[in-house]
Amino acid sequence: MRKITNMTFHFRINLMRLALVIGALVSALAASAPGAQAQNLFDTAIKVNDLAITRYEIDQRARMLTLFRAPGDPVKLAREQLIEDRLKVDAANAIGFELADDQVEAGMEEFASRVNLSADELVQALGQEGVDPTTFRDFVAAGLTWREYTRARFGSRVSVTEEDVDRARNATSGTAGVRVLLSEIIIPVQPGQEQAVQEQANRISEFTTEGQFSAAARQFSASRTAGRGGRMDWVPITQLPEGLRAVVLGLGQGEVSDPLPLEGAIALFQLRDIQETEAPSPEYETIEYAAYYIAGGRSEQALAQARRIEADVDTCDDLYGVAFGQPEEVLERGSKAPGEIPQDIAVELAKLDPGEISYSLTRANGQTLVVLMLCGRVRAIEGEGPSPEQLTNFIRSRRLESFANGFLEQLRAEARIVEF
Repeated sequence: MRKITNMTFHFRINLMRLALVIGALVSALAASAPGAQAQNLFDTAIKVNDLAITRYEIDQRARMLTLFRAPGDPVKLAREQLIEDRLKVDAANAIGFELADDQVEAGMEEFASRVNLSADELVQALGQEGVDPTTFRDFVAAGLTWREYTRARFGSRVSVTEEDVDRARNATSGTAGVRVLLSEIIIPVQPGQEQAVQEQANRISEFTTEGQFSAAARQFSASRTAGRGGRMDWVPITQLPEGLRAVVLGLGQGEVSDPLPLEGAIALFQLRDIQETEAPSPEYETIEYAAYYIAGGRSEQALAQARRIEADVDTCDDLYGVAFGQPEEVLERGSKAPGEIPQDIAVELAKLDPGEISYSLTRANGQTLVVLMLCGRVRAIEGEGPSPEQLTNFIRSRRLESFANGFLEQLRAEARIVEF
């Protein structure tokens, strides 16, 4: 059966990019149809204090967010982001804080590098889909302005103790064990339901008790933990994907994460407990897993087939027999570095021991069920791990973010926001 190689992985990324480009082109053609310009795009749509946001800016930001595959309704998200951008930049400008052009350009290069492009290449690609270069520049500039401004405003309030650094070192280096007790909610996102799901996830993220979160998991989660209120077993912190690891370490006990976009779903996590253990938690160099695809999504027929597979197979090798005589693409198996594994798959694998199966995930807009099996983990060779300076910066960054979010909420509450 087909192996998951780096070449295959990057080929698929390129195909996905091509699909996004084609989809955006279709949207652009639809927008140019008769009646699409019924309103003047340069009319004011929102006023934030005395600052105007035009319909053109909203349309442009929504187009860009669609290309970036941002979760939720792109128009609603564009409106929210632009309101926040005005609040952020206005607060910074009020004290004369302004970024230099070379800082903005460096930020654009850094953002573009995430998709292995230069800033010029990304701007050109966006331009081909009808996104003005200033839209991307303004997006980056607002984010950078807020980051640097809040660092200057709140930096003196943030202190990091040796105990904080030791705890973070234990969690990231494996010199001592750290495990976490989480609850999860995985909400599927069906086409046309993006806005409703995002709004529901936002409400859940504000929950403050385990009972609230547990009830929501039973009602909305597609994960196999839903029946027990989303409660996961203890997980070594090093088994979590790095992105989620950072989120979890930033939570206090009982706190719920912000909604995290996955492929075809939105995830939320609540930290129920965190413990240090005497045995170190190993880091992993590669993780081997297999994915068997069943048509029908989360239909009862597809789920029944997944349950039969779970009952009949003990190892990843057994899946070859399940897939025998079927098209090659129904089964994928291979080894990847943790950072190369898609976030939703990495989260599921963190919950599995070798030989265990999950069928909580879907692909193809929910039309394909994924039977995921962990084959094994290969431990990384132990190294020095992050330096004290790196750990201090990480903790400081998380705490600054908390101050910044609180200040943004204050600015919003005090602002005069009028939507037309």
